[in-house]
Amino acid sequence: MLRYALLLAPSANRVYADAAGRLARAELDIFARSGVLDAVPVDGAVQRIGGVEYLTFAAPGPGLGVRDLAYLANLSAAYALFERVGEDLFRPVPLHPLARYDADLITIPKYAGKTNEQFTRLLLNATLLASASAGAMLDRQLVVLDPLCGRGTTLNQALMYGYDGIGVEHDGKDVDAYAAFLRTWLRRKRLKHTTETVPVRRDRRLVARRFEAVLAPSRDEHRSGTTQRVTVLHTDTVRAREVLRSRCADVLVTDAPYGVAHGSRTDQGLSRSPLELLRAAVPVWRELLRPGGALGLSWNTRVAPRAAAEAVLTDAGLRVVGGPGYLDLAHRVDQAIERDVLVAVAPADVPARPAGGRTETG
Repeated sequence: MLRYALLLAPSANRVYADAAGRLARAELDIFARSGVLDAVPVDGAVQRIGGVEYLTFAAPGPGLGVRDLAYLANLSAAYALFERVGEDLFRPVPLHPLARYDADLITIPKYAGKTNEQFTRLLLNATLLASASAGAMLDRQLVVLDPLCGRGTTLNQALMYGYDGIGVEHDGKDVDAYAAFLRTWLRRKRLKHTTETVPVRRDRRLVARRFEAVLAPSRDEHRSGTTQRVTVLHTDTVRAREVLRSRCADVLVTDAPYGVAHGSRTDQGLSRSPLELLRAAVPVWRELLRPGGALGLSWNTRVAPRAAAEAVLTDAGLRVVGGPGYLDLAHRVDQAIERDVLVAVAPADVPARPAGGRTETG
């Protein structure tokens, strides 16, 4: 049995950094029980070695194979991996995470309320690994939907992984800000791309605005049609079925309003609890998931108890995932926000449609 030490990436957010080791261990547990690894890590622990925090673990038999390393390279806090030789020596193990574009696609955007990039990646990983697409995480161009996408942190992470992204956002200023950022970033990087913003109409009635970008990391890939698509729809998330086909997404990942600086807009006005929004929206979101698809949700437990959030998902016909890892993701964001994660899976009783292709109907 070989032993490993994973050096954790520094976090710009001090509060998140305090929880990073514990969250990394939970994420490792999620990878371990997902079924995608041949050598399942055991004995995960957070240790300080030479005054530096590492996530340590062991792997049976000959240790981690090439495909195992390809998966674990995408751990949200992974910075460098070492094989431990005796008690004092570290042998570097190369990591090659999914990263089709430069990291500044993720790190450049800065704005109030932005979700920590490491946490966004963790939430996406946890959701992917619970879905029927877990075994295709490295190989297929999956579709990630964020129905409360804000300024696109989740969509950018989907692009980094080589996936297509779909976002729905009620605030037109956020949609315009994301479109402006992505257009500028693509021009600066001199990446071959096309973008457009167009109205979406149904029965001659305006139901949304659509921003769409088609891009590729090289001209040759763009010319051959090996492209990615990111689509953002300016509309209310509870009306998403008016502009999106059913079963259009492999996974749905979103960060619900925390009820502090921002609330949930309902027919009755602004609510500080996300539960009213979730009760209205989750049945709609459920229709957008392919069979076997997974929904990953983060929210503030100070304004909505976990049991109540679980009930909303189960009432919509989703199966909440429990057990080690998934039950260990709660952490403090600030004095008013205690964030937790719920992942739930849609029944896989009907064969899922192939990933890829256009998902937006207008």
